[in-house]
Amino acid sequence: MDVPTKEFRTAYDRVMAKWPADTVSYAVPTPFGATQVHSCGPGDGSPLLLLPGGGATSASWYAGAADLARTHRVHAVDLIGDPGLSVPDPGRPIRTAGDVTAWLDALLDGLGVGPAAVAGHSYGGWIALRYALHAPHRVRRLALLDPTGCFAGYRAGYLLRALPMLLRPAARRTRAFLEWETGGVPLDPDWLRLQEAAAGFPTVRPVTGPRPDAGALRVLEVPVLLLVAANSRTHDPRRVAARAAAVLPHVRTVVLPDVSHHALPHTASAELTFRLAEFLGR
Repeated sequence: MDVPTKEFRTAYDRVMAKWPADTVSYAVPTPFGATQVHSCGPGDGSPLLLLPGGGATSASWYAGAADLARTHRVHAVDLIGDPGLSVPDPGRPIRTAGDVTAWLDALLDGLGVGPAAVAGHSYGGWIALRYALHAPHRVRRLALLDPTGCFAGYRAGYLLRALPMLLRPAARRTRAFLEWETGGVPLDPDWLRLQEAAAGFPTVRPVTGPRPDAGALRVLEVPVLLLVAANSRTHDPRRVAARAAAVLPHVRTVVLPDVSHHALPHTASAELTFRLAEFLGR
């Protein structure tokens, strides 16, 4: 069982303190373990599921949570097996993409929500898109924030920079990597401490897979908002936008200027918040 360190829990709680005052936190049982959920917004609001990037935790949505919760019942989750407060079931680990979608089926059932809007950042975007292909009847709208593994591969330079951090996780390596990818822009010190504390968190290897099949994407009827980070060093932003336009019939793409991949969504700009609220509120 993954047990967060005292340092991690302190950093996590400090970032969660930036969430709206009406936020409630609880665990939802699923066949794959207990999933930590933070919910806020009107109880009768349209449900919105927020999926974080790999290693980022649900707390990372703090910058836009209040705005999104004005019109939606927001549910932000910690990915099972990733840093966070979700507790995986050792007897049934998530090993395949099918397990990921089955986990989300069980999670939405446990939340008691019908069709929901789903937003995912980075690896969370890959999960969100896979889920929309798996259960389009359960996804009302889909927002992808600079998603990885969906429309373009990683840049070689990004992988080379990430390798030391992945092979030998350490707070200083995490900080150096994030400062490089974000171009040295000021980062929230509480969020950065949480990322550093997550470096030593017990995790399982994240489930990955090939990019979604182009044929399946071409018949996806779910409306999609693709938000591309113009300064992303993770992948080629132009390639991501072009590939999405070629395969998704109902996609609206917005390139967010002056922001990098790892600056999303915790440094939510006014434009990012506006674009998300406009799309989800339609």
